[in-house]
Amino acid sequence: MVLEVFPVQATKKEGKFDLYNEIRKLVKENGISLNEGDILVISSKYISISQGRILDHNSIKLSEKANELSREFSINQKLSEAIVRESDVVFGGVSGFVITSSNNIMAPNAGIDKSNSQGKLILYPNDPYQVAEQIKRKFFLDYHIHVGIIIVDSRLMPARIGTSGVAIACSGIEPVSDDVQPKILMETY
Repeated sequence: MVLEVFPVQATKKEGKFDLYNEIRKLVKENGISLNEGDILVISSKYISISQGRILDHNSIKLSEKANELSREFSINQKLSEAIVRESDVVFGGVSGFVITSSNNIMAPNAGIDKSNSQGKLILYPNDPYQVAEQIKRKFFLDYHIHVGIIIVDSRLMPARIGTSGVAIACSGIEPVSDDVQPKILMETY
């Protein structure tokens, strides 16, 4: 099996847009022909922007819970408020990171991205699994091919230099294939 990766150059977007039509347009403009079994990897940030999941840093009003989180984990108060709002659960954290669950996805700082966003906070997309499923189905309906969809995010990890890529949702593929047969190490009677 051969793995080929084709980057798709996307245009920067500022507000809500039709994600599926934009992906179709970008695939065509970049001269890529999708085939049965291909996998599209889409940035969670791009999906969030398409959904309008952007907060203006200056419009955030603080709660006491945000102030507590800010003090405890040494993070900006406005970011703390966004984390409080976006988190299902706050597990704890370390200086600069709050470990949370957002939409049942464990993520530092509720997956909120503030890099390259000009003073705005980009939140995790709403229903990423549903988004992946919808894109997969639309490609099947329009092109009669089965494609896989993976929605990805990049993460900073404590005590690690650089970023790590993680999948936060997928459709049309099995994300883990367990081909190992378990061995019985100890039998109990």
